[in-house]
Amino acid sequence: MTTVSQTTAPPQTPDRGIPWMRVLLWLAIAFTVIFSLAPVLWQVLTSFKTNAAITQTPVVYLPGFDQLTFAHYVDLFRLNQFHVYMFNSALVAIVSTVLCLALGSPAAYALARLRIPGEQVILALVLVVTLFPYILLFLGLLELVRAFGLANNYLALIVPYTAINLPLTILVMRSFFQQLPKDLEDSARVDGYNTVQMLWRIVLPMTLPALVTTGILAFIFAWNEYLFALTFMTRESMKTIPVAAAQLGGTTLFEVPYGPLAAATVVGTLPLVLLVLFFQRRIVQGLTSGSVKG
Repeated sequence: MTTVSQTTAPPQTPDRGIPWMRVLLWLAIAFTVIFSLAPVLWQVLTSFKTNAAITQTPVVYLPGFDQLTFAHYVDLFRLNQFHVYMFNSALVAIVSTVLCLALGSPAAYALARLRIPGEQVILALVLVVTLFPYILLFLGLLELVRAFGLANNYLALIVPYTAINLPLTILVMRSFFQQLPKDLEDSARVDGYNTVQMLWRIVLPMTLPALVTTGILAFIFAWNEYLFALTFMTRESMKTIPVAAAQLGGTTLFEVPYGPLAAATVVGTLPLVLLVLFFQRRIVQGLTSGSVKG
C-alpha cells in the first residue's frame, strides 16, 4: 500500500510595498487641483487684504486678521455702482442666450429632421461661420451700429452676441436631435401634433441637457465679452462688468487698485460659478449623451 505525500504550497504573504502608481496618481491629481485653483484662491485672498498687506514686501501669503478687510467690496458697490454693471451684463447675457436658443433650436430641428434643399451647403456655411473669428466682424458691426443709431443701446450687444452664438447652437442641437428616436415623433403625428407642438412638448424636453449646456456656453460668452461692450457702450450707466472692471482707477494716477480689481473679478466670476454648479448635473448629461449614439 503506497501513500501519496501531499505537499502544501507555502502561504503567500501580502505585498506590503508602496503602491507607487496610486501615489503618483494622487500626486498628479493634487498638482492639477493646486495648479488650477491657485490663481483663483490668490485673487480671492487679494480681494480681502488691505492695501498695506497687498503692497507689503516680502509678499504676505497668509495675512492675519488685522490685514483683512471688506472695504474693497463695499467701495465696489458704494462708490463704483457695480450693481448697475451687473444688471447690464445680466440683461444682455440672458436676453441674447434666450434668443439664441429660441432661434437655434427650431433651425437645428429643421436641419436634422426636415428635407431641406441644399442642407449640406447650409451646414457647411454654419460651420464656416462658427470657425470664423468674431473679432474680424468688429469694423462691420461698428458701421452698422452707427448707421442704425444703436450706440449706448442694449441691442448693440444683444444682436451681435446672438448672431455669434447662433451657429454653435445650431450645430450642437442638431447633433442631439439626430440621436432622438423617430418613433416618438411618428407617434406624436398620429396623435395629431403638428411640427411646432411636437417640438415644444416632446422634442425640447428630451433635449433639456443639450439646451442647458449650449445656453451656458452662450451666456458665458456674452457675460465675459469685452471689445464690443467697450466700443458700443460709452455711457457710464450702460457699461458691463468686464469694461467696468478694466476701467477701475486708484486714488492717484500712478496707483494700481489691486484690491478693487480683485474684488471686481470675484464678483464678476461668482455668478458664473454658481450657474455652473446649479446646472452641473444637466451639463454632465449634455456632454456625455452627445458623445454616445443609441
